[in-house]
Amino acid sequence: MTIRVVIAEELEMVRAALVLLVERESDIKVVASTGVGSELIRTVLEYSPDVTVIDVDMHEREGLLSAMAIQEHLPDCRTLLTARFARLATVRQSLASGLGGLVLKSSPPAHLSDAIRSVHEGRRVFDTELTLAAWGNTGCPLTEREMEILQLAAAGDDINEIAVKLSLSPGTVRNYLATTVRKMDARNRLDAVRIASMSGWI
Repeated sequence: MTIRVVIAEELEMVRAALVLLVERESDIKVVASTGVGSELIRTVLEYSPDVTVIDVDMHEREGLLSAMAIQEHLPDCRTLLTARFARLATVRQSLASGLGGLVLKSSPPAHLSDAIRSVHEGRRVFDTELTLAAWGNTGCPLTEREMEILQLAAAGDDINEIAVKLSLSPGTVRNYLATTVRKMDARNRLDAVRIASMSGWI
């Protein structure tokens, strides 16, 4: 299956390079590209891509605002931001808005194609250190119960053991852990424990 992609990048030379880079992959096809943020929504509506790669640094925040609009009104189209710098406010907004991910332009070339595939499959792509830094300035996003369960998981308890200790059903514990992983944009339970530990939450 070929992943159809629209690329929005303000700088023409960078945009052309991104198109060439992505189209080296046999399973990804760039169906359109634009350098004007105000044209992005119309382009996405016209070409119905699976993934839109958007320069977050476009004029007057058009990149981020367009990504959020696509996310809200065209949920079948996944969104992936690219950025020269990791601005924590942008990372926080991207996480809170449910955008597919953010790739730094300093990343290895193959990382962009991998990120496109990941967001197309419904996963989110945010560097763990960026996520950690963003949350480090806003506090822990977990509820008291979620934190309690994560602490027990970090101590090595399995789902059944946690359920017994907290007088919950295993299914409820599993749901809490799934919510925790999603809130922290972690890859899995172990990654959530690692982020929480590095942040000093557990």
